[in-house]
Amino acid sequence: MQNVKMVVTGPFNSGKTEFIHTVSEIDVVSTEKKISGADEKSVKDTTTVAMDFGRITVDENLVLYLFGTPGQKRFDFMWEILSEGMLGFIVMIDSTRPETFREARGILETFRAYAPTPYIVAANKQDCPDAWDPSDMRHVLRLDTGVKILPCVATDRARVKNVLLELLYSILEEMGSSKQ
Repeated sequence: MQNVKMVVTGPFNSGKTEFIHTVSEIDVVSTEKKISGADEKSVKDTTTVAMDFGRITVDENLVLYLFGTPGQKRFDFMWEILSEGMLGFIVMIDSTRPETFREARGILETFRAYAPTPYIVAANKQDCPDAWDPSDMRHVLRLDTGVKILPCVATDRARVKNVLLELLYSILEEMGSSKQ
């Protein structure tokens, strides 16, 4: 049995928790807490303070363990802890909030520094009319053409599975090339 640890990271409210909930075959272990001072105008009223954890069985020989990071900077001490042993990571970005793109780029660079593993950028909320096109996001985020940036809707199981499979293919490709 092969176990693969993947980390799902990104800015606050980019869709990390929803992404994991959408595909996990177990009840997600979540550390969502109410945001103090949140009101009706807030984007959401809870935040992940430690991690989210889910699992998906690909086949009898392969299980993916998904660890979602907190998005708020005040909980970033968890990032390095959660990155230990990861074989790849996904950076979730809210395609409708360009004001978070710079933060997402910083998170991507931080995780690349933790471990030189394969990664994918998931351009979430592509079902919204004001979502940026992934190719425009690539330009703004200064991602080279070798970096996969995939359209995503964190509540759409098929799209979430596609993102996970693309990362898994990248991980397996790297594992294969490192054995040669």
